[in-house]
Amino acid sequence: MITKEQIPQVLDHQVYDAEGKKIGETGHIFLDDVTGEPEWASVRTGMFGTSETFVPIHDAAMVEDHLEVPYTKDQVKGAPHVDVDQGGHLSEQEERRLYQYYGVDWGAQGQETERTGAAGTAGTAKRVGKPGRTGATGGRDDAMTRSEEEMRVGVERREAGRARLRKYVVTEDVQQTVPVRREEVRVEREPITDENADRAMSGQEITEAEHEVTLHEERPVAETEVRPVERVRLSTEERTEEETVGGQVRKERIEETTESEDDKRRRR
Repeated sequence: MITKEQIPQVLDHQVYDAEGKKIGETGHIFLDDVTGEPEWASVRTGMFGTSETFVPIHDAAMVEDHLEVPYTKDQVKGAPHVDVDQGGHLSEQEERRLYQYYGVDWGAQGQETERTGAAGTAGTAKRVGKPGRTGATGGRDDAMTRSEEEMRVGVERREAGRARLRKYVVTEDVQQTVPVRREEVRVEREPITDENADRAMSGQEITEAEHEVTLHEERPVAETEVRPVERVRLSTEERTEEETVGGQVRKERIEETTESEDDKRRRR
């Protein structure tokens, strides 16, 4: 359970669920109007803390530098919406709705019979801020606190796409000119001379004969050979660009109005 002395440690600190998952950041602490003890915490969730939901802190605890609640992250983020800026109080109906959502027994937690006594505000809780702000100590403060929202801009890393290498085979027609040689028959005639007369006169004078010559030729032959030509890999590099983020923030303004006694009498 969170005590009033721990409120400064809880405000604006991280909130984690029972599984150790970060839910958001504490925005406000609400005190029970009867007992004055911390009863609810509002948790800012979303990318820039734009959403605010309620979680009971009866069974919560400060663990190191964060608040740990016995509920899941999805359960806290899905809690019924309650506008914390409307008067700084939770009504009985709002509390009943929140307790019912979290499955907490209203009678056991709130001790309803004690709530409906001298306090006159059955089942309500009052917002408390940081020390020094209105309502932080439970006393009356004639000063009015002016607040305003500020936009927190950050970045989140997300998956933008995927790149992959895929190897496939294509077939191309390749032509290359290569010289080829072939043998052709050529008939050579030589006259009879003194040098070749003996060879020419040898043998029979008149006869039939054949002489055969084998012809050769070259033909182009193509074959393929696989050889590595390069190595290809994927790598990433970061490029920084400037992007403008727009949003809306709310600011409180305080103006002074006066009313004379004559104005009061006219209204009567």
